[in-house]
Amino acid sequence: MAAVTLHDVVKSYDGQIVLDGLTLDLNKGEKVGLIGANGSGKTTLFRLVAGLERPDSGTITTNRDLRVGYLPQAPDFAVDATLLDVVREVFADHRRLEAELVELSQRIAEIHGTPQEPALLRKYDRLHAEFESGGGYGYEVRLREILGGLGLPPELYGRPVRMLSGGEKCRAALTRLLLTESDLLLLDEPTNHLDIDATRWLEKYLAGHQGGAVIISHDRYLLDRVVTKIIELENHRTTVYPTNYTNYAEAKRVRQLQAVREYEQQSTWLAHQREYIDRVRYRKDTAKQARGRQKYLDRMESDGHMLDKPKSAGAGMTLRFDPHRAGGNMVIRCEAASKSFGDTVLIKDLTFEMTRGEKVGIIGPNGVGKTTLLRMLFKEIEPDEGEVRLFETLTIGYYAQEHRELAHDQSVIEAVRSSRPDVKEAEARTFLALFLFCGDDVFKRIGDLSGGERSRVILARLVWTNPQVLILDEPTNHLDIPAREALEAALRLFPGSILIVSHDRYFLDRVADRLLVLPERGRYELVEGNWSAYAAMLAEREQSARDEQARIRARATPSGRRGSSTPKKKSRSKYSAQRIQELETQIISAEARLQEFEAAFADSSSMKDANKAQSLHAEYNELTLELKDLNDRWERAVDAHAG
Repeated sequence: MAAVTLHDVVKSYDGQIVLDGLTLDLNKGEKVGLIGANGSGKTTLFRLVAGLERPDSGTITTNRDLRVGYLPQAPDFAVDATLLDVVREVFADHRRLEAELVELSQRIAEIHGTPQEPALLRKYDRLHAEFESGGGYGYEVRLREILGGLGLPPELYGRPVRMLSGGEKCRAALTRLLLTESDLLLLDEPTNHLDIDATRWLEKYLAGHQGGAVIISHDRYLLDRVVTKIIELENHRTTVYPTNYTNYAEAKRVRQLQAVREYEQQSTWLAHQREYIDRVRYRKDTAKQARGRQKYLDRMESDGHMLDKPKSAGAGMTLRFDPHRAGGNMVIRCEAASKSFGDTVLIKDLTFEMTRGEKVGIIGPNGVGKTTLLRMLFKEIEPDEGEVRLFETLTIGYYAQEHRELAHDQSVIEAVRSSRPDVKEAEARTFLALFLFCGDDVFKRIGDLSGGERSRVILARLVWTNPQVLILDEPTNHLDIPAREALEAALRLFPGSILIVSHDRYFLDRVADRLLVLPERGRYELVEGNWSAYAAMLAEREQSARDEQARIRARATPSGRRGSSTPKKKSRSKYSAQRIQELETQIISAEARLQEFEAAFADSSSMKDANKAQSLHAEYNELTLELKDLNDRWERAVDAHAG
């Protein structure tokens, strides 16, 4: 069943057509990936569906009572509000209802024993039921769970939004949107500024989301795991593929090959017909036949049966690497390397080697030391202990995510030729065309380029220098999917060594053959294989941890409740076992107190004292957060004891 239907929609800006005759159904409960080149109209389509803009012509029909939630790429907040304030705005109606219950309980207390009391008690019961159906007093817990899942720690809650980074603002906007429980989510690049852990959390959330979602994303791994339909926006219209991204890409490749084959077959047939017409049209015995064939061709053209030449599937960025020499066998060596900043330990006892021809990915949450490791490799900072060495005899191509090496006043062609000034302009222009800089584009100033265009300039410079080793810090940031796929194809063919810091799991799957994982500050793990191999390991560990927790819970008592003595293996510390029992006792106590609160809330006669009611609400919210913390600590203690 369609939740939103667009029929023959046309939209233009300043005479420039963006959408032309677009017809599309967005069905209830579907998870959809919306893809297309930058500037193809994806965000415009979102704004139309969200009701923020109107089409020039055509119709957009939305189901009555459909709640649409829209996440733009650049969220806008009240500058003086704190992070917690802007997220809590979602619950404004819910909190007003909570305040109304407190006020109503005060009025009940004032008219106790009067004929008006029963009517107010009935109203209180009705509002309380509505309050409970909206989540009751647990909304703070949900709010903090989503903030934590998206990587926003408690120390940011009281910070004014104007002091947050761009990435933190985007995550705050995403938190607020997920809390709205919309029937249809419109997510414009939701994984921008998310690390792998936060992206995995978002995937799980979206997979369990009961409503529908349309996702604009360059994160192909997310599209594979979440969506069941791909909508491609191209040439102002959409094509629907009822599958995930990987299957879509293969289906499109096959469709393009078929289109090229059909075009070539028709072109050959047309050439034969035209050659025949030209050859016999002036002969008396065949002129009539020639005119008949010409009319047939004219009718084919007027009826739209002449096939347009398909766009080449390889029209995207083309990269070629040609290192001068292979270099030595050893590329990178880290021996018991450690690095701290003040009391913050980022890297501890890191021992790691990378040899010639290896392609290694570095992954981990934001702030664990990935870029710090690169800075130590380039001697920008020194390790506190141990050794970090990038072998000096090698030629290095380095891609920095900040694009610091580009001068804003240079043109594109000047930025590339500066690494090889002996190359003539004509050759440089031909080379830059491989990176989608054609015509006068090569004379654009670096300062006027988009993030994606700057990325392509830096990649062009890397190719130009013919390095033996590539060190890439988030190379796919700002690149659209075709550019990412071209880069992947080139890196798979690159004969030298590659060290890649990346959050792009699909990219890592296709390029890396080994991973250096920094799961948290001060820890590391070496994994043979790509991201999918590591994801399978994580899934197995998580399942083992859940199974072990279930076994421990089941052993707690015959009824499976926490609180009684749990049999412990002799090899486990008695102190850790005692700690688990202490936490279990605290959890049972907290759960019992929560039940008492809930019983008090349900009994309107006990809520007649307004001050007491307000105090009970505050205590309930505080106790709910305390219980969540106790459960988290219990699970960590169980993990440590089981290990």
